[in-house]
Amino acid sequence: MLLNNHVLTRLTMLAFMSCFTFECFANEVKSSSQPNIIVIYTDDQGFGDASCLNPEAKFQTPNLDRLAKEGISFTNGHSSDSVCTPSRYGLLTGRYSWRTSLKTGVFNAEVDCLIAEDRMTLASMLKDAGYSTAMVGKWHLGMDFPGDPGSRDWTQPVQDMPLDKGFEYFYGIPASLNYGILAWFEGRYAEVPPTLYTAKKPNERHVDYRIMPPYQKTPQATRRVLGRPGMEVASDFIDNQCLTKFTDQAIAWMQSKADEAKEGKPFFLYLPYTSPHYPVCPLPEFWGQGDCGGYGEFVIETDYHVGRILAFLKESGLDENTMIVFSSDNGPENSWRERIETYQHYSAGPYRGGKRDIYEGGHRVPFFVRWPAGIEQPGRTCDALVGQIDLLATLAEVTQQTIPENAGEDSQSFAAVLFHPATNHERLPLINHGVKGRFAITEGDWKLILPHGKLAAELYHLGEDPAETKNLIDEQPDIANDLQTKITAIVCQGRTTPGEAQPNDTEYWEDLTWLTKEEYAKRTSQ
Repeated sequence: MLLNNHVLTRLTMLAFMSCFTFECFANEVKSSSQPNIIVIYTDDQGFGDASCLNPEAKFQTPNLDRLAKEGISFTNGHSSDSVCTPSRYGLLTGRYSWRTSLKTGVFNAEVDCLIAEDRMTLASMLKDAGYSTAMVGKWHLGMDFPGDPGSRDWTQPVQDMPLDKGFEYFYGIPASLNYGILAWFEGRYAEVPPTLYTAKKPNERHVDYRIMPPYQKTPQATRRVLGRPGMEVASDFIDNQCLTKFTDQAIAWMQSKADEAKEGKPFFLYLPYTSPHYPVCPLPEFWGQGDCGGYGEFVIETDYHVGRILAFLKESGLDENTMIVFSSDNGPENSWRERIETYQHYSAGPYRGGKRDIYEGGHRVPFFVRWPAGIEQPGRTCDALVGQIDLLATLAEVTQQTIPENAGEDSQSFAAVLFHPATNHERLPLINHGVKGRFAITEGDWKLILPHGKLAAELYHLGEDPAETKNLIDEQPDIANDLQTKITAIVCQGRTTPGEAQPNDTEYWEDLTWLTKEEYAKRTSQ
């Protein structure tokens, strides 16, 4: 058996409880029309970069605070990884990215899409449920562009992209702005083809860089001018237009679906912004706002655009029955250290580390859900453990959809929290993952960071030590061993949730330091 008796018994009990809970309020969900759903996903925004979560924040985020005040703030909410691509995979599929071929780091702009052709996503599930589906913003999960650099045929369509993963409409950019192929893509085509070249330029408002004209005609010219190889860019692309363009397009698409939504055909919008990821490039009208330099200005601008979405929903009569889920793909970029020193602003809040880290600051992020017609007793704070990976199961439960055995393997619904304030949500062990492949498992208040290479295991009690300052591995060996047994089962079983074992996409990999290759092979073959 892959699971010991203790783990198996607990999983079975939780499965029964989930089924019971579903039956108890299925009729109550069914009695109202299906909600419109908007997932707003920021990029590199730390827990402390929302003023409602950070009393000492050096800037205010009134619209994010409104989401919390009028919904639920999940203060123990986590991205499934501490960097971009794997977190986005987990969000959209309900499956950990380390089960795929991507074990470390992030993708380039041009690569086979990480989401397999037959893999269920939030978009495909909701599309099958009768939703109109759209994505507006940053993808960063791989695309197939026509031709090779220097010999592109932009009259040909882009393949293996959002329109092939359940989305009926796409407007956005392929990846982070430092990876190139930068153009405003609508559907499978660039509005203006990226036939010019550029590289990073100095940023007067932050420690990072800018992507803005003038651009060169060849990579060689870019190297001569900027000292770096050129990346593909369209003549009309400029970095500080992303937030405005994405919000404009999102509102225009929702407006086109508003009448249908009122008549019973809801919509799903995935809106992944590029902020406050580098380049930090707030528009001039936000300069001077807040007390945290250009970074604070950029978060304030982001909050402004969230406010535009809220205003549109109110003006169009869609506000009451629209669920907004807001979160970030990982913790704050390394400049969080400078913000502490210069501005006394703590982007990760009280937590240790930031982007790329296995510690809480790398993956504990703002996580708000607002749904006026659906959430009972809004304004609540929930400190139960939840993950973005749980959205697939949660939205499946809300919309009365069934997840097959080979989908959403790591996704556990927290829908009961929305409908029943007294719910004591108990999550199965949640796995987190660092940029270099290190694993952690959290169950309740206990978090075990697994050994990795030459790094030894670490154990923390997050209830008493949320900043992860006291390693209890020597004092609590039994707890550490129990958590290691559980993560071994979750890795080898191919799933966290009860159900038929599923294969990972690869054989053993070296980041499973606590497991031998032979043990992994034995467990996954049973």
